[in-house]
Amino acid sequence: MKIDDVYDVIVVGGGHAGCEAALASARMGASTLMLNLYLDNTAMMPCNPSIGGPAKGHLVREIDALGGEMALAADEAAQHLRWLNTSKGPAVRTLRAQCSPKAYGDHYRKALLTCERLQVHQSQVTDIIVKDGRAAGVKIKTGQVFYSKNVVLATGTYLASKIHIGLTCHKSGPLGMVAVTDLAGSLKRLGLKLGRLRTDTTPRLHSATVNWDILDKQQSLPNPESFSHFSEKRVHSEIVCAMTRTNRKTHEVIRKYFCESPLVQGTLETEGPRYCPSIDDKVIKFPEKDTHPIFLEPIDPNGMEVYMQNFSTSMCLEAQFEAVSTIRGCENAHILRPGYAIEYDFVPPTQLEPWLETKGIKNLFLAGQINGTSGYEEAGAQGLMAGINAALRSRGDEPLVLGRHQAYIGVLIDDLVTKGTKEPYRMLTSRCEYRLILRHDNADSRLSGIGYEIGLLTREKWEMVRARRSVMEKESARLANAKIHPTEEVNEVLARAGSSLITEGIPALDLLRRPEVTWGMFAPLVSSGIDEELGERISTEVKYEGYIDRQKRQVEKFRHMDRLKFPEGFDFNSVSGLSAEGRQKLSSLLPRTLGQASRISGVSPADVQLLWVSIENWRRTGMKDSDGTH
Repeated sequence: MKIDDVYDVIVVGGGHAGCEAALASARMGASTLMLNLYLDNTAMMPCNPSIGGPAKGHLVREIDALGGEMALAADEAAQHLRWLNTSKGPAVRTLRAQCSPKAYGDHYRKALLTCERLQVHQSQVTDIIVKDGRAAGVKIKTGQVFYSKNVVLATGTYLASKIHIGLTCHKSGPLGMVAVTDLAGSLKRLGLKLGRLRTDTTPRLHSATVNWDILDKQQSLPNPESFSHFSEKRVHSEIVCAMTRTNRKTHEVIRKYFCESPLVQGTLETEGPRYCPSIDDKVIKFPEKDTHPIFLEPIDPNGMEVYMQNFSTSMCLEAQFEAVSTIRGCENAHILRPGYAIEYDFVPPTQLEPWLETKGIKNLFLAGQINGTSGYEEAGAQGLMAGINAALRSRGDEPLVLGRHQAYIGVLIDDLVTKGTKEPYRMLTSRCEYRLILRHDNADSRLSGIGYEIGLLTREKWEMVRARRSVMEKESARLANAKIHPTEEVNEVLARAGSSLITEGIPALDLLRRPEVTWGMFAPLVSSGIDEELGERISTEVKYEGYIDRQKRQVEKFRHMDRLKFPEGFDFNSVSGLSAEGRQKLSSLLPRTLGQASRISGVSPADVQLLWVSIENWRRTGMKDSDGTH
């Protein structure tokens, strides 16, 4: 590494977003420099040491299908694995892994340090260098400048960050790391608007002081599974999680210390995550509830540390000690690390293009919690896309934008850049309108072709995806021509499933369409020897064929709106009849397509119709964009 080198891409930050961005950029052929505040905390898990869960697991599978690293890291570090939402249907069914933070970080660190065209350096970035309206490099704390064609900022929760425990407050990053103060000022000087957000974390308990014997256990899956499409499936039994609950006494203790609560006393002025509120916030907002579930999740058997899921807090130490001791199984628990709230600067994401480049500064990309999101998975997904697009920009190619119909990643980024956020954004399955199409099980079919085409997914992995697809197609064709006859064996299977018996031969797929007929009971009846995961995918496609076809028709309808682009420099103020709010939002956010405009809060259906007419009039009259093209 030479200070006067000019890199294609510089990535600032070594968290989940920064790791994915740096790896994607380098693997696509861009010379890449990753500047990390502290190398030992690469891909650190300052909150829950888990990967996946509803919607988040979908993001991880999509990162993997495109050629990212998160699923592979999770598989290597997994100690406990479970399926979630199994009773709610295949659209929202997904994996969640409890991971060893050390093994997870070690995996990423090795991937980074062995990646060709990627150099890693520990330093604190203080300034973004901009020339002629374009990012041209960064300046670090010791005064040196590193130059590049593109810069990706993935600074996490470190920007001007402060820790709150009770009414005490001090500058700090997560888990006692150094706060980054200078860079926030640089972004303001460059004209970017900043906001403040907050997230909370929980006390960590000493495992030996928890009475595990009296708690309800939560075992890992007994059968082999993996997050990655390309990992070997394994059984994980390193740890056992446990469930307990708060009670009236717990809530009484929390109320007793409201006089020293930053949440109650107003020393916290920022919005916390709505979908993961702190325990003190729950007591305030749901006074009628006497109990809330708590999950005790060992972080690492060797580290003897336990994470109290659903017990995040900013209460003072006395309140934490006393409240924890009221919980069943934790009566004598020792707190190794206190819970805390962390406030930090973020960049409201409506200042970004759909490919995560800032609108005001070319070649500057933002990814992760700097964009107002919460969660490792959301950060990793953005980092991957920012790294991809920085690499594409460095070689002069068009950016990659995934649509809402293609991926949860597309929903995530579209929500951020179109709607913005005033609280830490969390990916939810309810945010996705095409859930049956964007399932956990079919991410490779949806996205691996794109990953291979842009040069991120390897040929070996692409061939694995193609081979699986070929197996499924052949088996589906075979089953389409197969019949099942009313043998004693068949009717015994149907009777056990509570399904009506058959008296004559029926098409095999008609039997599979029955909701109560699973692939596991169906496969022996048709002598299918394909992998169970692929069989389950066939089963899902058959059972939900009508619903899937309906969603595909909806996709085509709304894709037409996303293909209708506003001409360069389109003046929204010139469209007569727009609502006042719609005009203000459109002029501020400058959507690129009619579809994007329709998803902006405050833009009414009537506004969309007027915009549609304006675009059609522009197309018919042959008006040209500023670059001379129609």
